[in-house]
Amino acid sequence: MAKGNINVSVENIFPLIKKFLYSDHEIFLRELVSNATDATLKLKHLTNIGEAKVEYGNPMIEIKIDKENKTLHIIDQGIGMTEEEVQKYINEVAFSGAEDFISKHKDAEKEGIIGHFGLGFYSSFMVADKVEIITKSYTDTPAVRWSCDGSPQFDLGPSDKTDRGTEIILHIAEDSVEFLEEYKIRELLLKYNRFMPVPIKFGTKEETLPLPEGADKDAKPEKVTVDNIINNPNPAWTKSPSELKDEDYKAFYHELYPMQFDEPLFYIHLNVDYPFHLTGILFFPKLGNNINIEKDKIQLYQNQVFVTDEVKGIVPDFLMLLRGVIDSPDIPLNVSRSYLQADGAVKKISSYITKKVADKMVSLMNENREDYEKKWNDIKVVIEYGMISEDKFFEKSDKFALYPTVDGVYYTFDELKDKIKNNQTDKEGKLVILYASNINEQDQYIQTAKSKGYEVLLLDSPIVPHLIQKLETSKENISFVRVDADHINNLIKKEEETTSILSEDEKEALKKELEETIDSKTYTIALENLGRDDAPFMLTQPEFMRRMKDMQQTGGGMYGMMGNFPEMYNLVVNTNSPLASEILSKEDKTDKAQIIKQALDLAKLSQNILKGKDLTDFIKRSFEMIK
Repeated sequence: MAKGNINVSVENIFPLIKKFLYSDHEIFLRELVSNATDATLKLKHLTNIGEAKVEYGNPMIEIKIDKENKTLHIIDQGIGMTEEEVQKYINEVAFSGAEDFISKHKDAEKEGIIGHFGLGFYSSFMVADKVEIITKSYTDTPAVRWSCDGSPQFDLGPSDKTDRGTEIILHIAEDSVEFLEEYKIRELLLKYNRFMPVPIKFGTKEETLPLPEGADKDAKPEKVTVDNIINNPNPAWTKSPSELKDEDYKAFYHELYPMQFDEPLFYIHLNVDYPFHLTGILFFPKLGNNINIEKDKIQLYQNQVFVTDEVKGIVPDFLMLLRGVIDSPDIPLNVSRSYLQADGAVKKISSYITKKVADKMVSLMNENREDYEKKWNDIKVVIEYGMISEDKFFEKSDKFALYPTVDGVYYTFDELKDKIKNNQTDKEGKLVILYASNINEQDQYIQTAKSKGYEVLLLDSPIVPHLIQKLETSKENISFVRVDADHINNLIKKEEETTSILSEDEKEALKKELEETIDSKTYTIALENLGRDDAPFMLTQPEFMRRMKDMQQTGGGMYGMMGNFPEMYNLVVNTNSPLASEILSKEDKTDKAQIIKQALDLAKLSQNILKGKDLTDFIKRSFEMIK
């Protein structure tokens, strides 16, 4: 039995590992299972190239709990280690077995070697006060046993192990006994190792065999005990898209997110070999107007090992609303795989994903526009967010971004321009695009616009204020105006003007009467020469103020620092309405004030802003007027 000191550069590395290197103790199992996978895939590579003259077979990794002895066992049937390799890869922490292996066998990267064996292995001391390794190399060299109690000293000697591979035995510490519970180990295996490329056995299960053909009707099906393989070694993203059908992608979606009962709307299969390696599948779920979905995030894997679902930096912000998997060996992580490190490769990956999503949108639009339009309301938030935040995505968006009308007709931007340019270009030559954010609340204004033959878009997602700001600054000579921002004649000003039936003196008198009754801090009174059939009083909210307020509510950067915007409205009074003439003709001041208040309240009611005491007073006044 040999004794020795582990070659480390500090007096005792284990407290450092426990405190700083691995902040999350549970990842020890991820690291040990990853090492076992490495060992198995290395053997596969060596047998493939003829260097290992052994039968590869159908190896698996087994996880066993021994509650009585308080041990956890991780057993593989991989490459194993000689005594010299144990000395090098276990005792000399600075070396990485996988790194050294790859330097000799460059092709091994394709086999998915994970790396950092030394440091990954030492994470086991976060939960164990003693660790044993029993290992036998695939070569004819004798098996060895290594043990260490968490101090720099180790024991290394012969073992009677006869089969190829490595067994790690963790003697679980008193403060970590939760890792002797079956439910806890199953939870960790499903979290981190659910898609590892080597089958992982965790216990056994009973299966019922189907009855053979012609079996007696009273025959009972036989039950057998089989290995419980807890992972899926060949998940969908590791396969070629040509191997998969729509139902395969949907099945994988539910495998990833078992609590999701809705089907994904569509998916994007990522697969690139240069200038970096990346595979994955992104799913578009039904989002509606929800921009705060956090529950089922995109999962990041490194060679089928789960790393994190905090993928900010790798995935552009606007795609964080999607679900799915990204797997890349080229994503730079710190040694504990806990944090993404800033790197040029990450920006390239993010740009590639953005381009791939844009290309997918174009193809979906071209292949089946009718189906794409049906899904628009469930994907528009992602598309609009991308248009705002990613310039390259915005540049391509004219081919797939849709602008629906209140009547359910969908246009691309160019189609919309062609449709409205003749009728909705104002006297200054600017194209005015009218939109509503709520069909029910803004119906009066929508109907007025439609009566003039104008198209009104329905733009109701929470980020529309930012989107139209982007469109106005990026495209020439256009303006977006919400349909209730002013009277329709003022939204799209034409050359023709309507003559007022009131003289200038009568207008001055009318304005004075209105100002004596109406709060000037909330309402700016504007007299307009409109048609006799137009509403006598109309409330509008200035486009700029309302837009700034909306941006503030959805995180508008500089707008969020401008304080709360006051509630301000324009009161448009139609000088050609019979009501205007009636107000002027009334002799009694009280009667005038009552008519003005009633008309203002009706205008507020049409905007759904008549609330509280004002609403109570309006109802009471209305009943008094019809007595």
